[in-house]
Amino acid sequence: MSEVEDTSAERAEAGVLPAPTAPVPDRPQVAEVAEHVPGAPQEIDRAAIAVVLLLVGVFGLAQGLTYPLLSFILERQGTPAWLIGSNAAMMALGLILSAPLVPQLAIRFGAARLAIASALLLAVLFALIGTVQSLWLWFPARFLLGVGINGLYISSETWVNQLAPDRIRGRMLGLYATALAGGFALGPATLAVTGTRTLAPFFLCIAVCLICAVLITSIRHRLPRFAAGESGSIRSVAPLIPFLLVVTGIAAAFDQAILTLFPVYGLGHGLDEAAVATALAVLIVGNIVFQVPIGTLADRWGPRLVMVVLCLLTIAGAMLLPVLIATRWPLWAMLFVWGSSAYGVYTIALMELGRRFTGAMLIAGNAGFAVMWGVGGFTGPALSGLAIDMMGLTGLPLLLGGVYVLLLAATLARRRG
Repeated sequence: MSEVEDTSAERAEAGVLPAPTAPVPDRPQVAEVAEHVPGAPQEIDRAAIAVVLLLVGVFGLAQGLTYPLLSFILERQGTPAWLIGSNAAMMALGLILSAPLVPQLAIRFGAARLAIASALLLAVLFALIGTVQSLWLWFPARFLLGVGINGLYISSETWVNQLAPDRIRGRMLGLYATALAGGFALGPATLAVTGTRTLAPFFLCIAVCLICAVLITSIRHRLPRFAAGESGSIRSVAPLIPFLLVVTGIAAAFDQAILTLFPVYGLGHGLDEAAVATALAVLIVGNIVFQVPIGTLADRWGPRLVMVVLCLLTIAGAMLLPVLIATRWPLWAMLFVWGSSAYGVYTIALMELGRRFTGAMLIAGNAGFAVMWGVGGFTGPALSGLAIDMMGLTGLPLLLGGVYVLLLAATLARRRG
């Protein structure tokens, strides 16, 4: 931060200048100033935070379970692969198209009511998908799954940022990212217990959604609300946070690309299916474990420095992957760190967003993140598959590492500002 900005901040605190309260341009110097978030809580409402973390866990579980579960069912029915993929894409399409509507719905009806309605919608959809196993019915149903998930995802993301005291915002968002990654991991793990030939996994999802609706109802008076007359939209907030939106898209692209195409990469290098599955499990566990430490470091060092470190670790992992792919323990150690560092940039983006905005503009920013998550989920696997087709197996680490080289350069350029 420059001396001029420091002087201005001191004069504002002394009452000479009014402290800034409006959203500011996408500059790193302002992003790390905590004082410009008005009304930030000083204490943690543990019950409210716990419910919010459960909501994002449901979002992760719904995606982590339905993708493989419905693919297994369609495969048994003899459905062509292109139709299975198109059907799965409907959820991401629902995420993208519904995101711009969420801020206005939350402002008009209240974020708590929106989240309750979303949880109930998901419960109905899981019941419908489980009992009527028809491909053509699943197309609109999976689109609506994306819509319902978005209501929980955007509301919970906004709430955790508003409930987090600024001194530990990074740590709280690390817990949020851990709950999200844990939900993703719990989905496939659930199938290992319930199987895919019964209604048990659907009943589990229905029960979790109904529990979420009850919990939100019980503490809705403790959740942050929007003031009358507030307004915010993706169109208004996007020009202020282009860097953070790009970071979100990159994190989603890496996440989906590695889950989709690492099996292709590993099998191509002679690993068997069990070894590939174990390697992915190690990557997911590392992702879950490291998000809280990443957020804690961001609280202490500042988000910019941690972003640089995460980019460097991700680039190093991409360089080491071809070298370590034939090993066992060294590969696991690298993957344990690699996935968490690549995904950790999203935790940092959430932290910066929460430091800069409140209320309607914050939920609009989270809606923008949801759009970019869907875009990244679409483009990441497609571009990675194209890279493998064009350059061979080395195309996967080259593309992923190259994207984070660009992100590192943008982070450093942003610092020079």
